[in-house]
Amino acid sequence: MNAPPPLGPLSRLYAADFETTALLKKAMEAARRLAELKGLAASIPNQGILLNTLTLQEAKDSSAIENIVTTHDELFRGDAFPDTLAKPAAKEVRHYVQALRIGFDRIKQTGLLTANHLLEIQAELEKNNAGFRKLPGTSLRSATGQVVYTPPQDANEVVALMRDLESFINDDERFDADPLIKMAIVHHQFESIHPFYDGNGRTGRILNVLYLMQKGLLDIPVLYLSRHIVRTKPDYYRLLQAVREQADAPEAWQEWVLYMLTAIEQTARQTLGTVTDIKAALLDYKHRIRAEYRFYSQDLINNLFNHPYTKIDFVERDLKVSRLTATKYLDALTAGGFVQKVKLGRSNYYINQALNAILTKSEMVEGAQ
Repeated sequence: MNAPPPLGPLSRLYAADFETTALLKKAMEAARRLAELKGLAASIPNQGILLNTLTLQEAKDSSAIENIVTTHDELFRGDAFPDTLAKPAAKEVRHYVQALRIGFDRIKQTGLLTANHLLEIQAELEKNNAGFRKLPGTSLRSATGQVVYTPPQDANEVVALMRDLESFINDDERFDADPLIKMAIVHHQFESIHPFYDGNGRTGRILNVLYLMQKGLLDIPVLYLSRHIVRTKPDYYRLLQAVREQADAPEAWQEWVLYMLTAIEQTARQTLGTVTDIKAALLDYKHRIRAEYRFYSQDLINNLFNHPYTKIDFVERDLKVSRLTATKYLDALTAGGFVQKVKLGRSNYYINQALNAILTKSEMVEGAQ
């Protein structure tokens, strides 16, 4: 097999090559679903609820692509007891959550998506400051160990390509194409530059949702494309590689972009369902708790939906009540069937029954397949 041609700057691409009927139609479908998702997410007053729940979903699935596998239960317990219960994989997933939030904050602060922002994101993921690759020797291998792609090896070339990518992301006049089509190109170029020693895949998937936010297609990072990639992993890697090997073939690029647009459209559709279910559960809890308990407050509802597994300390902190009062509230909600009390050593945690069922539903379906 011939080696893929050297990776070049994005100026080698022509927007006209991406104006096929199939791509434009799929881009319109994906944009329509994204607009629905953006509107639905905005209808939930406390957006932190979606940030805290859907971000965990994305972090879990993105990490699974890199064989960092954890369950919802391990992840939620690690969130409630980070110092004592978080397993190594769950801790890795928490790093992803923090890295995504760093990127989210940078977008809000600057309106830009820069190489320096990606350096910050990767540093949080890997808990080091290694920066861009400076040493040659990095290559990507197939499952059988065969070298299938060697990314740019020279440190100066890596930096130059990242600066070119930064310009492509932030300068819309440079490549006049649908932003969703551009997102697919950006993702491919980043993964092919492979600028870091570790964490390229996860950083690249964070880059996807941050790009959608930067272009105003989402307000908060609630689209978790990683689940689609997990389900279609062979296609994802096959199409990535096909473009590397046929960099000058518009057909290879078009097939890759169509895959990514389909991922956006299908994932947005699925996420709409999840957000709809969360909103319905939130309103149900709000109305029933307000009708049945004198201690109802919006802060209590926020607590129950910000933390799939809450605990006395969280309620004490969020509602600014005594530990005894927080315990009484949670035990009353346990008796009412709103939460499930689980004893763990000398501590307890409380599972939001409705929210946990929504977030783990897809995991149970996939596990049965």
